[in-house]
Amino acid sequence: MMQTITGKIRPSSRHLFTIGEDLIQDKFAAIMELVKNSYDADATEVTVNINRKVDDSITVTVEDNGIGMSLEDIQTKWLVPSTANKLNNRISRNGRIMQGRKGIGRYAANILGDDLLLSTITSQGESTEVYVDWSEFDKYDYLDEIDIVIETSESSKRSGTILVTSHKLDKNTEGEEDEKDWSREDIEKLIFELKKLIPPYQVINEDDSFNIFIKTQNFDEDIELVVSPFPFLEIYDYRIHGEVKETGEAILYYENQRKSSEIETIIESLSPTKCGIIKLDIRVYDRDKTAIDSLIGRGLKDEKTGKYLTNLQTRQLLNDFNGIGVYRNGFRIRPLGDPENDWLELNKRRVQNPSFRIGSNQTIGYVQIESEEISGLHEQSARDGLKKTNSYYGLISTTQEVLSLLEQRRFIYRRKTESFSKQSSVNNKLNLLSDYTLLSKNLNKVLQDFGLENSSIEKVNQLILKEEDKKQKLADELSNAIAVYQGQATLGKIIDVVMHEGRRPLHYFENQIPNLNDTIDKFLLQRDDTLRERLKKISDGVSRNSYALSELFNKLNPLATRKRNKAKVFSLTETIQDTLKIFENELKKQNIVVQISPNNNIDFYGWSQDITTIFANLIDNSLYWMKDCKDSKIINISIVENEAEIVIDYTDTGIGIPRELIQHDLIFDPEFTTKNEGSGLGLAISGEAAERNKFKLSALEHQGGAHFRLSYSKEDI
Repeated sequence: MMQTITGKIRPSSRHLFTIGEDLIQDKFAAIMELVKNSYDADATEVTVNINRKVDDSITVTVEDNGIGMSLEDIQTKWLVPSTANKLNNRISRNGRIMQGRKGIGRYAANILGDDLLLSTITSQGESTEVYVDWSEFDKYDYLDEIDIVIETSESSKRSGTILVTSHKLDKNTEGEEDEKDWSREDIEKLIFELKKLIPPYQVINEDDSFNIFIKTQNFDEDIELVVSPFPFLEIYDYRIHGEVKETGEAILYYENQRKSSEIETIIESLSPTKCGIIKLDIRVYDRDKTAIDSLIGRGLKDEKTGKYLTNLQTRQLLNDFNGIGVYRNGFRIRPLGDPENDWLELNKRRVQNPSFRIGSNQTIGYVQIESEEISGLHEQSARDGLKKTNSYYGLISTTQEVLSLLEQRRFIYRRKTESFSKQSSVNNKLNLLSDYTLLSKNLNKVLQDFGLENSSIEKVNQLILKEEDKKQKLADELSNAIAVYQGQATLGKIIDVVMHEGRRPLHYFENQIPNLNDTIDKFLLQRDDTLRERLKKISDGVSRNSYALSELFNKLNPLATRKRNKAKVFSLTETIQDTLKIFENELKKQNIVVQISPNNNIDFYGWSQDITTIFANLIDNSLYWMKDCKDSKIINISIVENEAEIVIDYTDTGIGIPRELIQHDLIFDPEFTTKNEGSGLGLAISGEAAERNKFKLSALEHQGGAHFRLSYSKEDI
């Protein structure tokens, strides 16, 4: 017989330990939580006192002068885990935006000690005391079985709250560290964490103050100080700061102290942030010896002694303070911005392009975000950063885009000032390795000066020519291998397009095979005209999609080949059109119109796969830079041939190329990129491919988009 009964969810007595020990990282994070609770209570000051007593116990006291809690607050809020009080009431009595939201911060106290004494007084003089012995929780199965003693009375003292936790140090455990003990190093780390908790800028109302004090007693060397935020270093190499709207519209300011004190205003349309308005200030440091010496020369001093820092001390300073913190409503979200927490993945980006990208240990700065409701950026329950949502990845992407603007300007400056010669192409370098002309000329002169006979000199020349011929063959083999790898690299760049094009016919086959089998079975039994027509329709579809797949492979073959073919005559126009077909669906998807003029064939002797490589990279760039364009999107390819030359002009209606990049010819540098996730290889590979065919690829200034020109001089043949 079925019986219906009712039950209740009863939290285990371990529930509070789970909240405290498992969801809050460590004792440092625990104190951060209690300090933020004092802020939420409208305190103007909070004192953290760590006392090492003679009975081998540690007492941690957190005392504030906030509004205090009434008996009702204690019973309905403080004693209720995960209460929604601060979630529902986002603004404090004095107008502060609440820091707490999960209703778990107060249970950080059980990380700090074995018991807890809470004493609180309201502004009306209601005094309440609560004592909790955490060991009692191990004696019971459920929370509702544990009685918490609460005493209440009247008081004339000022309002505020005092939390006192104590812990008896365990002296019997050999070799194991007592996690609730506090060493001098722990105190220093706590001060460091509290300094980083507060932003180095003013976000709290000027009429509203919040001071954090820290005090130690009975340590070898006691301290008592006001915790102030780490000041921003006013000496740096580069700086970018400003604001990015939710739409991506950015007004930023760039400075280069190594160059001058001028400030460049950058008005840029970035990708939508997906997380509301972002304000940021990021300073960047070059860490080579010359740059460090320059920092010191500009006045970098020890703020305590006033003396100039040494090179080693400067490096240590950057090691200690580096990182880009994330702040909200006046407090940092840990651990984002810790030196070892590369939440922006700057080091990962730098590995791929070390000359262009900056690493996390080169940055000091902050990003200021809006409330959870506006930004969609939610803190994790474990107080371990932000939840990995679209808003979070939008924050990363936008910050990286802003840094890319700094990286571009830094790269240009370093190229101009640090004696970087223009990069020779790979082909030119290979030719130099195999060219013995100068060696032969100089050696002939030396041999003649020694009076060697002409016949002997000629024998030496023959040996040199023979060696030169061997090296030239090797250079040709290397050049061919590089051309193959560059084609494959281009294929790798456009792999998303390739996968998209290939999936459509494959999906058709996958979906139609069951239909085909079913129809064949029915046709063998019935043989009627309806089934015959259905079979023909499926057959036509298979044929059509097989052809599409075959055509895709044919179009990709020039890039995917493992062996470099010999040069031959081919049609430039057809090769360009075949390359466009690779991107056909992506171009349609973005509503991009492609115009080629004229359409007549122009025969050319060279390597068609190189032309495919060039235009695959140009089209891929156009797709990237035109994706957010609101106006008409057009790619125009003009091919002109006369007796003297062949000129191919490629233009699009994207965002264009800044004049400075064209003037300094930087966009063909293999390390330079204006894409947030770019490698800088695309145009460099295109330039190499053009050169192998005696073309010159150049970028021209153009109103309303990018303009590239491929020019081939028949007179140079």
